[in-house]
Amino acid sequence: MSDAPWIAAVSAVFIWWFSTGAILLVVRLADRVGARAHLWATLAGLPLLIGGAALVMTSLDTHTTAGVYAAFVGALAIWGWIELAFLTGMVTGPMRDDCTPGLTGWARFERAFGTVAWHELALVLGLLTLVLASDGAVNRVALATYMVLFLARICAKLNLFFGVPRINTEFVPARLRHLTTYFRRGPVTAAFPLAITVLTVLFAVCAERLWTTDVPATATGFALLTALAGLALLEHWLMVVPLPDAKLWRWMLPRPNTDAESETTHGF
Repeated sequence: MSDAPWIAAVSAVFIWWFSTGAILLVVRLADRVGARAHLWATLAGLPLLIGGAALVMTSLDTHTTAGVYAAFVGALAIWGWIELAFLTGMVTGPMRDDCTPGLTGWARFERAFGTVAWHELALVLGLLTLVLASDGAVNRVALATYMVLFLARICAKLNLFFGVPRINTEFVPARLRHLTTYFRRGPVTAAFPLAITVLTVLFAVCAERLWTTDVPATATGFALLTALAGLALLEHWLMVVPLPDAKLWRWMLPRPNTDAESETTHGF
């Protein structure tokens, strides 16, 4: 494994792009096949979860460049399986209906949370597991990676709920189409500058640690985290800046199955 921080940063961007595209591809194919394809896709992805957990466990007491990469990839694998389970509709929430027209305030928030409650619980359980596993460990890159992803996801969901000018629904799977009725397209709210501030501080802290450390493994870890925080920050700016970010993955995905998307697929 190379100790060069720039290689680590480029690797983080590539892994993010490739893993996102791979998950979208699996979900799109499951949408096209229909029936129990979403369930089987989620079950087939279990080795990703198991392999990620194994990488994390083997990396906890190894503060080397290889150990840092293992921790980073392991955390992404765990996160990726939870996202796969969500996007296939297997782990979402008890609420599967569209938002009631005109619903506002706490009632709208409560109903919206009901659409993703089990997914949020799975993410929190993943975080707590990594917190416990990383207690006293010399290599906490897996925990840090997961925490960056967790913070970015919470900020993104809140902004989609409260309102942002640009919302890309092109890749929303067939089984999650009801979620789009809880999105709000409009002027930014206080949630946006708050999220940008938090993510900018996170990015700056990681970059500062990267700049000041002279330990190769530590530099690699903070290069990976800086790149990940930068991607999270970019993701939020794309909610207001009109750039064709969907082109990053559209070319590698099959066209959506219109018939499958029009079905009511609340069951298996």
